Amino acid sequence: MTINLDAYQSLALRRDGRVLHASFNRPDALNAFDAAMHDEFERLLHELPRDDSTHVVVLSGVGKAFSAGGDIETMQALIDDPARMYPDLVGAKRLIASFLDVPQPIVAKVNGAAMGLGATLALFSDIVFAANHAKIADPHVKVGFVAGDGGAVIWPQLIGYARAKQYLLTGDAITGEEAARIGLINFAHPADELDAAVDAFAQRLAGGARRAVQWTKATINVGLKQLAASMLDAGMAYEVLSNRTRDHAEAVAAFRGRRTPDFNGD
Repeated sequence: MTINLDAYQSLALRRDGRVLHASFNRPDALNAFDAAMHDEFERLLHELPRDDSTHVVVLSGVGKAFSAGGDIETMQALIDDPARMYPDLVGAKRLIASFLDVPQPIVAKVNGAAMGLGATLALFSDIVFAANHAKIADPHVKVGFVAGDGGAVIWPQLIGYARAKQYLLTGDAITGEEAARIGLINFAHPADELDAAVDAFAQRLAGGARRAVQWTKATINVGLKQLAASMLDAGMAYEVLSNRTRDHAEAVAAFRGRRTPDFNGD
């Protein structure tokens, strides 16, 4: 089969030969995930393994951000009705499992801010390029949330436990340039050179021995899939618990009110 590029709205899809460019397409919301984009992205992940026309995927964002992660209005809705979060217990695990099961190499092009789930998806990609200025962070704790949707899995694998705890327990951001220096990502480039660098690398992969590349990726991902499967249930359970805390409600209210949150530890 070949993916119908016109069947998506929250994702912008285009082909460049054997390379499929998939971009999060909510630029007015900095490509934050709402339910519609989450559903479309999961559908794309299930269609890719059957798409013989695609040998490489380039994942990016429309506009000035890669993805700001969770949508703040969705967070408020989950505070108002916590039971709506229960499907996320399996949904987050399913999303990461599907992402790791995509046979084609995924090249992340972090053109701007990659936050929370946005950072997780970028870092779970096979090769990561970023603009020097791009900000990468998992700021779950800054909104009183547990980093349960994958950040606690992938950051320690890339930069070790000490540095991962530094960034995950504070939610502090790191630039693309610094991320490349410490090994969180592969490459950083000036913004005006990013497209050309990613295109050249993606075409190089697309011109390689397709099955050898795919099956090497699959072999490497065996251990990562086992780790994700063993951690995501606990991470998402803790995230669901943190959704019910006073600190999380305060953080979301402060964000919506454009003020500094007043955390009290509850």
